[in-house]
Amino acid sequence: MSAPNAINAVMITCKTAVQLVGASATAIITNAGGSGKVMKVCGLYVGNVDASAAYDLTVDLYRSSVAYRFGPTIPIPAKSSLDVLTKPIYLEEGDSLRLTASSASKLEAVASYEELS
Repeated sequence: MSAPNAINAVMITCKTAVQLVGASATAIITNAGGSGKVMKVCGLYVGNVDASAAYDLTVDLYRSSVAYRFGPTIPIPAKSSLDVLTKPIYLEEGDSLRLTASSASKLEAVASYEELS
């Protein structure tokens, strides 16, 4: 697994990913193995679209078949949103940023990231 030196990146491509968060862990951003890239995740925002109930969000970095939950069971109140990341994180080759909701179709996510190569 290799990734480019972020200081010497030749190309930076800015992107936005969106996802209706389901009840099983699903990647919102994936850095394919052998991509020769590193993904800098700059922001992750999740909103609860339900009018009356709170729902839980779990965020993990999935690497080598292991889910590292850095946001386990975060409650998001009804009609509210949450800025999940306070600082950027980097996805190396083969990594994924995954989201899971306590109930399907109640949470919506927007992630901004940069592909560095």
